[in-house]
Amino acid sequence: MKRYFFDLRDGDELTPDDEGLELSTMEAVQEEAARSLADMARDVYRRPHNGAGHRMAIEVRDDTGPVLQAKFTFQIERLKH
Repeated sequence: MKRYFFDLRDGDELTPDDEGLELSTMEAVQEEAARSLADMARDVYRRPHNGAGHRMAIEVRDDTGPVLQAKFTFQIERLKH
């Protein structure tokens, strides 16, 4: 199995993954990236924000370089106060 690293991008901040996960297929890599991104989105919802869009991404790499990126933009627009 190959080791993949899931670096977290929250706005302009990047948190590199130093441990990684061993996964056997790109489908498993994609599923893990999507699950991690959903967790990040859930955490952002709990923080106070000004309504401006919030960009998040999981940047996946292996020992040879980037292999996949999953992106998400979270924005709330209040129509009534």
